[in-house]
Amino acid sequence: MAGARGAAAAAASAGSSTSSGTPPPQEPGLGELLEEFSRTQYRAKDCSGTGGSRVERIEKRCLELFGRDYCYSVIQNVNGDICGHYPQHIVFLEYESSEKEKDTFQSTVQVSKLQDLVNRSKMARCRGRFVCPVILFKGKHICRSATLAGWGELYGRTGYNYIFSGGADDAWADSEDITEEDCALRSSDTHLFDKVRGYDIKLLRYLSVKYICDLMVENKKVKFGMNVTSSEKVDKAQRYADFTLLSIPYPGCEFFKEYKDRDYIAEGLIFNWKQDYVDAPLSIPEFLTCSLNIDWSQYQSWDLVQQTQNYLKLLLSIINSDGRAHPHVPEAR
Repeated sequence: MAGARGAAAAAASAGSSTSSGTPPPQEPGLGELLEEFSRTQYRAKDCSGTGGSRVERIEKRCLELFGRDYCYSVIQNVNGDICGHYPQHIVFLEYESSEKEKDTFQSTVQVSKLQDLVNRSKMARCRGRFVCPVILFKGKHICRSATLAGWGELYGRTGYNYIFSGGADDAWADSEDITEEDCALRSSDTHLFDKVRGYDIKLLRYLSVKYICDLMVENKKVKFGMNVTSSEKVDKAQRYADFTLLSIPYPGCEFFKEYKDRDYIAEGLIFNWKQDYVDAPLSIPEFLTCSLNIDWSQYQSWDLVQQTQNYLKLLLSIINSDGRAHPHVPEAR
């Protein structure tokens, strides 16, 4: 989490200092952030005590760095109330700005509405990792999230929230929206998915998302015989049909153990596409590939380097397109 200029300056100075043998100077806080990231697992609710003060200091520094290049709003996630894996202050970059423009900043979003949509939609995705803008490029938001939650997690989490909130499920707590009919509909898978995924779609539309790039190598991820996550492209009700869905299967974190075991040499490292759980084929609308001069039918023969390069070419071409649609990339795992 750093402003583009701040991070670039740190990287540039690091490159120039290494050749002289002197330790590279760092932006205050960036080194601390990288060290914290590499050594500990982040949980927003653990941000208290000595460790918490360090996290708060890092987050404050990140906000300062964002402020160098952008005007932004903040979604509050104190104690991980929205998502325990996201920062306590979730940055929503609105547009690039110079120092002179800071005083004339007018928000392009209603933060209260955005926060409400986030609260309602968080149950639609695995571990509450809702759709969240993370990069702003030429006015376009690149978002990330987890994949869609399966029925097992949905029912498990609605029950957990109901019990531990004293009977009030925070994702459904607005009295204007909850009726006796809504309560009765919870007993039906279809109606529960309609409600929760409907809020997810409202958030996607509010963020002007048009493209959803799915990196899963399976249509549904199964744990202990239960579907725990699902891809938008296999939603039976076709709720996400209005978005342009790209299935670009990319190996998950388990595969990268092989990359580490090979001393981080990616050339010649090819994923085994014949494994039983791999059932998501590559599927990209032709209008997005016609100018790239890539033979996509050969994707299963690509090593990790070529696969990564070709996927990045595709994503960059979408981001650089003339339209103002915002791409969204759910995490592979």
